[in-house]
Amino acid sequence: MSTPSLRSILIGEFFGTFLLLVIGNGVVASVNLLNKQADWIVITTAWGLAVALAVFVSARLSGGHLNPAVTLAMATRGEIGWSAVLPYWFAQLAGAFCGAVVIYADYSSAFAAFEQANHIVRGTLVDGKLAGPADGGAGIFATYPKYDNLMGNLFSEFLGTALLLFGVRAVTDKHNAAPRMNLEPVLIGVVVWAIGLSIGGLTGYAINPARDLGPRLASCVLGWGTAVFRSHDYYFWVPLVAPMIGGIFGIHVYDLAIHRQLPPAEEPSQA
Repeated sequence: MSTPSLRSILIGEFFGTFLLLVIGNGVVASVNLLNKQADWIVITTAWGLAVALAVFVSARLSGGHLNPAVTLAMATRGEIGWSAVLPYWFAQLAGAFCGAVVIYADYSSAFAAFEQANHIVRGTLVDGKLAGPADGGAGIFATYPKYDNLMGNLFSEFLGTALLLFGVRAVTDKHNAAPRMNLEPVLIGVVVWAIGLSIGGLTGYAINPARDLGPRLASCVLGWGTAVFRSHDYYFWVPLVAPMIGGIFGIHVYDLAIHRQLPPAEEPSQA
């Protein structure tokens, strides 16, 4: 089987991450700007479905990483070359940025009505935080923490991404009782859904540096300015750093604790 070219890989990562953000940011906009409820269940479900669909789109071309933390973790296992890491990251970041811009264009009237109804001046900080509901509208794009607890927020993003990579390895490990390949994206989406429902409320569960930084850059360009980086005591670096470390931790814990105990792939699994 031929290996896809780097161009094909980057196209897969761009459009996969683009789709992820169009659906993910779109549901957050729908809930917050249009008051389409039931809040967290709707948001977490849509993000899970977004991941599943985005992996379906990109898996054959690029492996469906869609996430710099996944790419870095895969590189540490030798599954991709280190020379491909930066191109993957660039494609993921570009896809996330463009997805956020498209959602802003689609919801531009809703943003204007939301800001008027809540007396929001875009990019205004009050007590070091973006003022207004949904972090002044910028929370439609990127994540902002519920509490100003640096170590707690770092741990939550670390834990969420560790669980993500642990779960993804379990779903895709051919030595395990793995599903058929056409079910893997669905189950990866279920993993993301479960993480969101369980621990996602504290930080908005970025668990993906591109998913957070791309839309944050978009919101900066679209009128919120540098406030999106300064808000919550410069929180923006937390969903960049913690997922990178958490992803490496999660994938290697799986390899050490589970994968090495498994029988060869050709042996039948226990019931």
